Amino acid sequence: MIRYLLLAVIALGTAFPFYWMVISGFKTNDEIWQFPPTFWPETFLWSNYVDAWHAAPFARYILNSTGVALAICLFQIVNSSMMAYALTHMKFRLKGVLTSLILVGYMIPSTAVYLPSYLVLSELNLLDSYTGLIVSNCVSVFSIFLIRQAFMQVSHELVEAGQLDGASHFRILWTIITPLVRSSFAVMVLITFIEQYNNYFWPMLITKDPDLQLVSAGLRSFFVEGGAYGLAWPQILAASAFTIAPLLILFLFTQKTIMQSVNITAGVNKN
Repeated sequence: MIRYLLLAVIALGTAFPFYWMVISGFKTNDEIWQFPPTFWPETFLWSNYVDAWHAAPFARYILNSTGVALAICLFQIVNSSMMAYALTHMKFRLKGVLTSLILVGYMIPSTAVYLPSYLVLSELNLLDSYTGLIVSNCVSVFSIFLIRQAFMQVSHELVEAGQLDGASHFRILWTIITPLVRSSFAVMVLITFIEQYNNYFWPMLITKDPDLQLVSAGLRSFFVEGGAYGLAWPQILAASAFTIAPLLILFLFTQKTIMQSVNITAGVNKN
C-alpha cells in the first residue's frame, strides 16, 4: 500500500508541471502571478492559445522539427542496424579495435565536434539547409550501441542457419534479426525523435534562415524577440503546451512497445 502511495505521489509530482503549463495558458497574466495560486482558471481564456498560434509560424516550426527528426530517425535505423550487425554477427580483422574506437567516440562531448562539423558542412555547402540538419545527425554512437546490445541477444545460430539457406547478410539483417528486436528500435526511435525535436544549439548554429527554424528556436524567438518576454506569459505557456503535443502523441502510441522492451531479453529468447 505504501509503495502504491509513493508511486502515486511521484506520478503526480511528475505530471504537475505539465498540468500547470497547460492550465496557465488559459489564465490572465495577473492570475498566473497571484498568491495564493489558483489551480483552476477563474475564466478560461481560449483566446490565449489562438493568439499564441497566430503570433508566430508555429505550424512551420513543428513541421520542420517533426520532418527533420523523422528523417534522422530513419537514417539512424539504417546506419545503426548495419553497424551493429557487423559488430555482432560478422567476423573481420580489427573488429575489437573498431568497437573500442566507437566507444571512445561516445565519450567525446558533442560540443567538441561542433567546429569541425561546421567546417565540413561549410565545405559541402550544406549550411543553412534541411540536408545539413539531417546529414550532420544521421549517425549516433548511442544508437549503434543500443542496437548492438539488442543484436547480441540474438543467437548466432540463427545467422548461420540463414547463411546455410543462401540468404545474404542484408536479408538476414532485415528479415531475421530486425523483427526480433523491434522493441529496441522503438525505444531508439523515441529517444532520437525527442532528442532531435528538442535540439536547439546545433540547429541554431548551422541555420540562419527563419523558414528553417525548429520548434525550440522558434519558441525562443517568440519568447524573447517578439517582445513577449515577461509580458505575455499566458501566450508563452500556451505556445509551450502545443509545441510539445507531438511528443506526447508519440509517447501515447509507443508506450506499450517501450514497456515491452524492458522484457526484451525474454522476448528474443522466446522467439
